[in-house]
Amino acid sequence: MFLSVVPPAAGAEPSPTPSESSTPAVPTFQDAQESATNAASWVEQNWSTWLAIGLRVLLIVVIAVALRVVIRRAITKLIDRMNRTAQAVDGTALGGLLVNVERRRQRSQAIGSVLRSVASFLILGTAALMVLATFQINLAPLLASAGVAGVAIGFGARNLVTDFLSGVFMILEDQYGVGDSIDAGVASGEVIEVGLRVTKLRGDNGEIWYVRNGEVKRIGNLSQGWATAGVDVTVRPDEDLEKVRRVLLEVGAGMSRDEPWNERLWGPVEVLGLDSVLLESMVVRVSAKTMPGKALSVERELRWRIKVAFDGADIQIVGGMPAQADAEPAADPTAGVAAPSAYASATSPQSVAASPIVPTTK
Repeated sequence: MFLSVVPPAAGAEPSPTPSESSTPAVPTFQDAQESATNAASWVEQNWSTWLAIGLRVLLIVVIAVALRVVIRRAITKLIDRMNRTAQAVDGTALGGLLVNVERRRQRSQAIGSVLRSVASFLILGTAALMVLATFQINLAPLLASAGVAGVAIGFGARNLVTDFLSGVFMILEDQYGVGDSIDAGVASGEVIEVGLRVTKLRGDNGEIWYVRNGEVKRIGNLSQGWATAGVDVTVRPDEDLEKVRRVLLEVGAGMSRDEPWNERLWGPVEVLGLDSVLLESMVVRVSAKTMPGKALSVERELRWRIKVAFDGADIQIVGGMPAQADAEPAADPTAGVAAPSAYASATSPQSVAASPIVPTTK
C-alpha cells in the first residue's frame, strides 16, 4: 500500500501544529496602547453627556429633598400653632365652648401625618419619574403597569381604602373627637381614640368598641353644641299647680346660683307645663339647656333638689305602680259546691230504681 503526500501550495502559510494552536496569543504593548486609545476617545466623546445627566439628576434630588423638608416643616409649624391656640383658650370661658386640648392634639396630629405623607409621596414620586426620564427611559409602560397595579390593589383592598378615606374626612370635618359621646349606629359610647382606619369607643359598661370608619353610616354626636336636661315630675291630680310651679322655679333659681351648676347650666330652668293629665296623677315637665355631655348629671341633681323641696312644701310625688283598690271580702268556698244528689244515698228510691235487676237463681 502506497501513501501519497501532497505538497503545500505555493504562497500558502503552513498550518499550525497542535501545540502551536493551543497556545494563547500574548497581547503586545501595541494592542494595549490601541485599546487605551479607543477607551479614551470614547470617554472623551461621552463625558459631556454623562456630566449633564449627573448634574441634572443631582439637581432634581437636591430640589426634591429641599422642597420636602420645607413643606414638612411648614406643616409641623402649622400644627404646633393650632395646638398652642387650643392650649391658650383651654380653661377659660371660651374653652368650654371649644373641644378639649387632647381632642385638638390628636386631630391635629392625624391631619399633620396625612398631609406630610401626601406631600412626601407627591414630591418623591415626581422626582423619581423625572430621574428616570433623564436617563431616557420610556415611562409609558411603567405608568401603565402602575395604573393596572393600582386598580388591582384598589379592588382587593377596597374596604381598607374606604376606611382610610372615611377617617380622613371625619377628621377634616371634625365630626367627633376624643371625649365626645357619640352614637355610631353599630356602637355607642365615649370616643377614646380617633384613627384613620378605626375609631375606639368605650361603652357604658366599660367595654371598648373598635369601629371601622367605613362602616359608620351615620353619627349622632351628643357632645357638640349644647344638651337638654329634662325631668318629669309626677304629682297628685289635686295638687295646686301654681304652688308646684313656684317650688320648681325656686329650685331652678337656687341651682343656677350654686357651683358648679352655674357653669353647667347654659340657660334658666324652665317649667314647660303639664305633659300629661291622668285620673291618678299629672306630669309636669321641667327642662334646662346644659353644657354638652352634662345633661345626665344636671338631671340627677334636679331630681334630688325637687324631691327635697317638695318634701318641705308638703307636695307628694306619686308614680310607679297604681294604688291597689280596697280588698273585697273573700268568697264563700262552699258557694260553688252543688247540693247533694238523691243518687248519693244507696237506699234512696232513685238509687234503687237505677240499680240493675239482679237475676234470680233457681
